[in-house]
Amino acid sequence: MKEPTPKRLPSGNYRVRLRLGGEDLSITAPTPEECKQEALRIKTEYKLGKRAASSKAAKNKTLKEAQEAYIKANRTVLSPSTVRGYETYKNSRFIKYQDKALKDIDFQQMLNDELENVSPKTLKNSWGLVHAALDHVGFPIPSVKLAKVPVNEIPFLQPEEILPFCDAIKGRSYEIAALLMLHGLRLSEARGLTWDKIDLKKDMITVKGAMVKGPDGFVQKKTNKNETSTRKVPIMIPRLHDALEASLSDSGPVVGISPSCLLRDVKRACERAGVTVVSNHGLRHSFASLGYHLGISERQLMAWGGWADYTTMHKIYVRLAASDESKAAETVRAFFKTSTEKTTNGKETSNT
Repeated sequence: MKEPTPKRLPSGNYRVRLRLGGEDLSITAPTPEECKQEALRIKTEYKLGKRAASSKAAKNKTLKEAQEAYIKANRTVLSPSTVRGYETYKNSRFIKYQDKALKDIDFQQMLNDELENVSPKTLKNSWGLVHAALDHVGFPIPSVKLAKVPVNEIPFLQPEEILPFCDAIKGRSYEIAALLMLHGLRLSEARGLTWDKIDLKKDMITVKGAMVKGPDGFVQKKTNKNETSTRKVPIMIPRLHDALEASLSDSGPVVGISPSCLLRDVKRACERAGVTVVSNHGLRHSFASLGYHLGISERQLMAWGGWADYTTMHKIYVRLAASDESKAAETVRAFFKTSTEKTTNGKETSNT
């Protein structure tokens, strides 16, 4: 029997795709070996005729049972925030279909019905759980069409807006949190940062771990979102060094402010500074904006910001490039406008 080759996912887990008897199956596990073993077990069951029986049994499971089975089986390998999200989707989406047997569900109609109440993005995320649950219990994945998710443009500070924003937050209780995100940290990483990860002598931050919200409240994770998220970030804004030094402690969290309070305070600071109003995540994109403006390579920005996917980083850069292109066009227009006015005024002067 041919041994499958697992592929590493951005989450750090490994996945193998199989196609057995017309079914597309996806097996995910924390290590390559566990992934291969599970894939081989399923292929063996299929050859012995057990997999077909399992598939028949799956047809009588309800949608709720399938989702619960998937969440329970993967609770230990999924992020607490992911588990919380899945629990929310299970309890609030596709309500009238939850107690129906899988074999009796028209999944396209189910999606169409749900789209009347939620956004295309929420529908896509909800379907992601259902898709994984069907795969987990061995039910054939139906072919469906999802509504196109509109591109969500996250507002960010332009380079010339960053210093006024920094002035507006100086001395505030949330200053450290905001400046950490202006160094490319995610909010969960900033809230998960502890004082032992701060080296003021070397002006270096070790980003490792995160504070995320799980089903039972906030949880301190020892690992980050993906492998590249564990990284070292130099302290580049002098004010951050000063603020950290003033608040320095032997242990405990560096940031104590809640996400909702931080979001409120960041928006108020933007309004006071008269700059683009951004969210917490918008500060992280502002870091990329400044990097682009200063000519820092995408590769370096990816390393500092912990982006695992080049495509994600590139999309941000393309958007920034478009912004700069617009400014460049205005500069050229201003040149011709000024030149034309000078020429016109010169002619008018010579005629008088």
